[in-house]
Amino acid sequence: MVHLKQPHLSGLGRNPAAPVGVLVRLARHAAGRHGLAARTGQLPDIVAEALLAYGGSDSAVSLHGRRISSAMRRRIAQHPDPAIRDAYPDFIRYGVDIGVPLNIEALVDVYGRPPGELAASSDPKLRAMVAQTWRDRPMAVQVALLNDADPGVRASATRAEHPGVPAEYHERCLSDPAVQANVARYLPLTFQQFEQLLATGDKRVLHAVARNPYLTADMAISLQTSADPFVRVAVAYSRHVAPEVRDHLLALVKEEYAAGSTDAYVALHWSSYEPSWLRDAPLAERLSYVDCPHAVLRKVLAASRDLPDEAWQRLDDDPDVSVRRTAARRPDTPPQVLLRLLRSHGETFHVRPLLVDHPNFPRQALRGFVEEVVPPVRVLALEDPELPVPELRRLAGCEDSSLRLGVARHPNVTAELLEQLLADLDPTVAEQAAANPVLPRARMDHILAEAGL
Repeated sequence: MVHLKQPHLSGLGRNPAAPVGVLVRLARHAAGRHGLAARTGQLPDIVAEALLAYGGSDSAVSLHGRRISSAMRRRIAQHPDPAIRDAYPDFIRYGVDIGVPLNIEALVDVYGRPPGELAASSDPKLRAMVAQTWRDRPMAVQVALLNDADPGVRASATRAEHPGVPAEYHERCLSDPAVQANVARYLPLTFQQFEQLLATGDKRVLHAVARNPYLTADMAISLQTSADPFVRVAVAYSRHVAPEVRDHLLALVKEEYAAGSTDAYVALHWSSYEPSWLRDAPLAERLSYVDCPHAVLRKVLAASRDLPDEAWQRLDDDPDVSVRRTAARRPDTPPQVLLRLLRSHGETFHVRPLLVDHPNFPRQALRGFVEEVVPPVRVLALEDPELPVPELRRLAGCEDSSLRLGVARHPNVTAELLEQLLADLDPTVAEQAAANPVLPRARMDHILAEAGL
């Protein structure tokens, strides 16, 4: 994140072209240390030493693993100041104590024991963290965790489907209040188990059951009369529900949403439930959903890779943009389909790979996006690494900060343009300009001098 008060210094800390001398000087300032903490790659020992000298234990927390050399790790482990020596181990131990997600490598590093031994630790919080982070643990370890006396450990061991629950433990887990809401999402259920879970009256368990992909037709029928909108939405997307029943259930939830129900809104728009069963259905069954009135099902269909051309044409013209985006990720999407989609709706930059990186996308067309009016579409011009300077200059003068930010990080930007962007009122733009490796060394020194470094 940008340092709002000194974005130039935090940007320099992230600049991959900043020489060691600049990095050492940055370590003397809090904003510089802020940027150095976000810097990728291994830090030279002299920079790590400067961070310890000026940042103390606050900086020592981030100096571990591949961030520093093995010699530097030994030096920190033997440091005379216990605040520095123990900064990272204390941070990890505190994370274990409050249940903050960590990774198994960090646990092994700090506790100095292999994962199998950590899973048998006397500390239940550590055992729970191992169960949460050691994803590829052997089944023997998983069974021990399922039998753990601490409910928090058992809950952590069952939160994810992998490595799974052996068949002989299904009944025990489905009867265990600590793990019911976890395993009810993914274990096959008998009708008796289904009824027992509903009888708990636990809303979390009810929601888990409703999204279980192994529900049978009679279970789905039993849930149709639920007063909970989340349950009705999940049941509506079941493979066992007739189209008219699906329409009715979803219409009821939409009416509740229109009447002001927050639960109905969340069920319709924020639920993570997806009818994944459709992915594995035979082609003929999947194709029957191409004209389904519900976009969720059409989106799952669009994730297929074996549809006939006629179906792809329908999905490419789907009224829901999320369906069109999903369909566009198939390997043989026509170039004109990709171009039309991006010109109409722009890119979803949080989803990788980007559509502009699709092998069939006509990248020579990127430069034409400069003429677009809508900023989220116009910004795609900046995906052209050779965008000419005159176009970059036009975008650098735009009111929309996302366009100026894109120019600030562009590889073809000039020192002159970076100078303009360093003065930008938006600190994220100014920081990115300082982080651009095109920035001249003389300008780096000037930024440091202005800060008294």
